Amino acid sequence: MKQSTVPRHVLPVLVLAQFMGTSLWFAVNAVMPDLQRELGWPASAVGTLTSALQFGFITGTLVFALLAIADRFAPRAVFLVCSLAGAACTVGAWWTVRDHTALLVWRFATGFFLAGIYPVGMKIAAQWYSRGLGGALGLLIGALVLGSASAHALRALGGALPWPTLMLGVATLAAAGGVLLFCCTTDPPGIRPTAATLQWRALATLWTDARVRSSVLGYFGHMWELYTMWVLVPLVLATRLQGSDLSWAAFLVLGAGAIGCAGGGWVAQHLGSARVAGTQLAVSGACCLAAPWAMDAPATLFFAWLVLWGITVSGDSPQFSTLTARNAPPQAVGSVLTLTNSIGFAISITSILLFVSLAEHVTLAALIPWLAIGPVLGLWALRPLWREESRT
Repeated sequence: MKQSTVPRHVLPVLVLAQFMGTSLWFAVNAVMPDLQRELGWPASAVGTLTSALQFGFITGTLVFALLAIADRFAPRAVFLVCSLAGAACTVGAWWTVRDHTALLVWRFATGFFLAGIYPVGMKIAAQWYSRGLGGALGLLIGALVLGSASAHALRALGGALPWPTLMLGVATLAAAGGVLLFCCTTDPPGIRPTAATLQWRALATLWTDARVRSSVLGYFGHMWELYTMWVLVPLVLATRLQGSDLSWAAFLVLGAGAIGCAGGGWVAQHLGSARVAGTQLAVSGACCLAAPWAMDAPATLFFAWLVLWGITVSGDSPQFSTLTARNAPPQAVGSVLTLTNSIGFAISITSILLFVSLAEHVTLAALIPWLAIGPVLGLWALRPLWREESRT
């Protein structure tokens, strides 16, 4: 499809719907301080509930990939159904919020249905944008980053709204996002679901195709760092801030990733996705290595370090997805992206559990540099695509 044939409203609708749908990710986290005060839950409850959602997302992405859901059915319909189901799960979480076990089940189910929102949104963008995909995904994933970071803004504003209103509001927002995308966009002309059976050979391209393997392994290195950084940033800020100041600072640092996503998408249209992804991955890895000095730096340098880290740690993600979508078999782009997400989130959980455990015994200044392992390995894997772009 030629880029000029894409209706102007498609990208804004897709970005807004993605933001609204993925708001489910932080619905419970945002109200957790209120629940802890009201119900006496320990601080570790937020980690347990976050892990439940992440495991649900991994399970969902595996199921969606193995059954080729995003390639066998219209992605808009999948996005709508999963947005409504995820919203219903959040209402269920609100209804049974005082039962910790039930809440874990609802959050797991929410994560499962998010597998039909985040990766499927990327699939829809890949269908519409045969060119300029890096820019489109930059805006799309930027919306996801900003939405996820908004948990900290909601914590800062938590005193203004009761927690039931916040939870039900997020559920309504997610449902509206699914309806918005379904009603205000159409399937691209000439694009119809094609995968009638499980695409084993297509999924195997994660390893058998050199280009797909390069982008996927680079993405895995990125995922080793990304979500662990998100978990550790509030702890880093807590060495200097507290209360609402800490929450607002965390929102600004993590939300800065939207700048890296959108800006990187624009630059990628001129320099190439591999070079943009590699540059941002290198800078975020350097930020990890700089932690021992930055932690004790004057306030201006300390916050500049965190903002730079926040911009680059997320900014490479859209370009890794762009590279994978471009090089994956056309009939199985949705399944390949979904399986890649699944493995990447499994890596992120492993990293989170390892670093959170070590943080009880090792100072953050000594621990954070080890996050650079992911960027280093990711850069090594990305070399073939970087060299290929440099020759063109």
